[in-house]
Amino acid sequence: MNKTWGILIFLIGCFLSVQGIQKTYLPSQITRVVFLGTGTPNPDPEHSGNSIAIIVRNTPYIVDCGPGLVRKAASLSTRYGGVIEALNAPNLKRVFLTHLHSDHTSGLPDLILTPWVMGRDEPLMLFGPVGSKKMVKYLLKAYQADRKIRLYGLEHANNQGWRVVVREVDEGIVYKDENVMVEAFRVKHGNWAEAFGYKFMTPDRSIVISGDTAPCENIIRKSKGVDILIHEVYSHRKLKDREAKWKFYHPKFHTSTIELAEIANRANPGILILYHQLYWGIGDDELLNEITGLYPGLVVSAQDLDVY
Repeated sequence: MNKTWGILIFLIGCFLSVQGIQKTYLPSQITRVVFLGTGTPNPDPEHSGNSIAIIVRNTPYIVDCGPGLVRKAASLSTRYGGVIEALNAPNLKRVFLTHLHSDHTSGLPDLILTPWVMGRDEPLMLFGPVGSKKMVKYLLKAYQADRKIRLYGLEHANNQGWRVVVREVDEGIVYKDENVMVEAFRVKHGNWAEAFGYKFMTPDRSIVISGDTAPCENIIRKSKGVDILIHEVYSHRKLKDREAKWKFYHPKFHTSTIELAEIANRANPGILILYHQLYWGIGDDELLNEITGLYPGLVVSAQDLDVY
């Protein structure tokens, strides 16, 4: 049994067990959520940098560019033996950045250049906070020698796929096509003046991605009744064992299991999916127990390459 079918069966079982308690969730025939990386700034070899692909029909929309995202996408693509054609590198054409922390952006040069090398022949469309244009400007400058050789050397690469069209976003609808409508909303992430979550509306799904955030009313407002809420989290219990500076830092930048249970109780999503998990030595079961003791709905903890 492959991993995708295993997850599907698990979700159906969970749906049956919580039916009538909370809003229900069933798998979609149109929309898929693929976790290309669920990690944090820590170089955990089991969890690549933070990145999610929302795939509608056969079109991928990437949220965040943690390190490793292009190769994780390739591992599921049809070119490299997977089953998801949408994740073939030339198809990676749209990305939404929640904020500019390095663990959400250090894969951006890879997303700009590798799909171009593999044949993408149109510019990458990038939506992100103020500062995104400057980041892209200097990344392209850093790789100008590479670009020159590929364009004018023996490769004869196309002159479009390396380009990036950047739109710096504020709250509101930031993108719309025949598959999705994407809304940006502000969240609270410590000292960051520009940090966003995103809400995707597809033909059969409503999906909220928190980005990195401490608890805030915007998350609850945008998540009320959605089919899928994808939210970052840290262990409330294990925070007590951290150094004093981290006990001060994490509540201002991130959301604890206890706080997330409260958010989920108020928002009532069809399924709550944890990502960007700060485990601090515990496992997924323990992390989930900290939430399910206070929240009766369907909760899962995402791992790299999970497909929902």
